[in-house]
Amino acid sequence: MSAERTSLWTLFTLFLRIGSTAFGGFMALIAVVENNVVERRKLLTHEEMLDGVSLATVLPGPVAVNTVAYVGHRLRGIPGAVVCTVGVILPSFLLLLALSVAYFTWGQLPLVSKMFMGFIPAVTAIILVAAWNMGRKAIQGVNEALIAFVAAVLMVWQGGFAVSLAIIAGAGLLGWIVFRGKAAAPAKMPDSEKKAEKNTTLLSVTVAPVMLTIPFWTTNTVILGKLFMTFAGMSLFLFGGGYVFIPLIQHTVVESNAWLTQQEFVDAIAMGQITPGPILISAAFIGYKVAGLLGAIVATIGIFLPPAILMIIATHALNRIKQSALIKAVLRGIRPAVIGMIIAAVVAVGMTAQMHWASPLIFAAALLAQMKYKLDVVWVIPTAGLAGLLLY
Repeated sequence: MSAERTSLWTLFTLFLRIGSTAFGGFMALIAVVENNVVERRKLLTHEEMLDGVSLATVLPGPVAVNTVAYVGHRLRGIPGAVVCTVGVILPSFLLLLALSVAYFTWGQLPLVSKMFMGFIPAVTAIILVAAWNMGRKAIQGVNEALIAFVAAVLMVWQGGFAVSLAIIAGAGLLGWIVFRGKAAAPAKMPDSEKKAEKNTTLLSVTVAPVMLTIPFWTTNTVILGKLFMTFAGMSLFLFGGGYVFIPLIQHTVVESNAWLTQQEFVDAIAMGQITPGPILISAAFIGYKVAGLLGAIVATIGIFLPPAILMIIATHALNRIKQSALIKAVLRGIRPAVIGMIIAAVVAVGMTAQMHWASPLIFAAALLAQMKYKLDVVWVIPTAGLAGLLLY
């Protein structure tokens, strides 16, 4: 399947399925995207995927959703970015909306911890396989291996957005120093890609402002407008992943606006964790509490739309400058650093697994299913959840 023959409907259904199975946080979602888009369908190369992850890491917003916007843009321009992003968010949005309705109708929900316990070791295996598959292409020698190792150690030891940014910047500088004489000659951009780039600029400045007005196409403009502006404003200060964002959102929705009680906020974050997709889908719970269904939609648009627009603009710029031999050398240094950061995510996610004899068993089974039998993660994760129900 080639990118040129991939319809928008095919992309939407593909990312709808990805969004239905990507439990375990942002790196798990990226791993599932890599498995489907790069390994199985060959729509992008490992290098292109790593470039997207690198770009998403240094921009505000949820890293995984920004990466999805990048993938969609690479494949079909702005329409592709829109359908892929909507597709990957929609399953978790609908599930969280249903949980929110049940929560505010019947009170606190029973925990589904056993199923989630089964997800964690399987997600660890999925991220490890993604790191292995991407690393085979990105790590071409001792220099790349050292960059990946140092990046992994730094992320495991310290972590956080500042360290992530320092790793990306340092790896890019090392790439420029070490690989600048080894970069291939710049390739000429095809005319079709140039045309797509021009269309991106035009659509970015025309479609985006129109989309920003969507929350105000209703009668209850005051509360919906406040919801949208609150979440859109916070999204532009979100660096380093959803968990870094929790203190800011807690202060805003509990203390400043009193939209939720402290217990409701804790439950909202818990629901975001047990649903597939990004943890920031918890915004839908908050929006539903404030203004019902429209509130859930507006809060979700607010938290994801502004960073996605920035990501599309940055992708447009990257597509133009990456033909430079200098930029190629920089990217050659950054790619193994991203591999190291993904390996650190394997450690971080694995450490949250339950200390139980079933955890290594589920991990090994998930690893075998992918490495030997090439089983799609759409089957691996639900099976792991069922195993969690039965074994823990």
